[in-house]
Amino acid sequence: MGDGVPTDAQIAAMSATERRDLIQRLERPIDDLVARPVAARIRRIRLGLMIAGAIGLIPWIEYLALSLPTSYDARHWSVTWVGFDVVLVALMAATAVFGLLRRQLLIITGPATAVLLMCDAWFDLMTVQPDDRWMSIVSAAVELPLAVLLITGTVRILRLTAIRLWLPDAATPLWRLPLFA
Repeated sequence: MGDGVPTDAQIAAMSATERRDLIQRLERPIDDLVARPVAARIRRIRLGLMIAGAIGLIPWIEYLALSLPTSYDARHWSVTWVGFDVVLVALMAATAVFGLLRRQLLIITGPATAVLLMCDAWFDLMTVQPDDRWMSIVSAAVELPLAVLLITGTVRILRLTAIRLWLPDAATPLWRLPLFA
């Protein structure tokens, strides 16, 4: 450690608190990466849009629940489902590639794929004709566990990344960890 940089052995011998302190001393200040006023404004805008969207959807859901017919003859049914499945396959393939290459983008494609799998199961079960119900049930029995696997795997990756970067107590729930930026 003649040049002031600890060796791997010295870092390995450090306590979690000492490693966290070293990381904090060595990390690049967030202000070097993003102008703080700009980041704060963008954050406020995004949060405002999400809050407004969530509140705005409540009366919309109520309106739909009261006004939509129980059945509806849809146009472009096959194009809609084929297009949805093409997007699902693309996300599944991207998730597999990012997993094989061990890339952080997996934390985006994994949950997105899981959400599409859950949507597919939901719409299959809700729109199926009585004669085809078993096929939808079998499909959902595959899709839903895969979605759970993708979400729990992503949470595990996020936890490992956070532990590696911040070195929090391993018992700290993921939802209590702050954002990097």
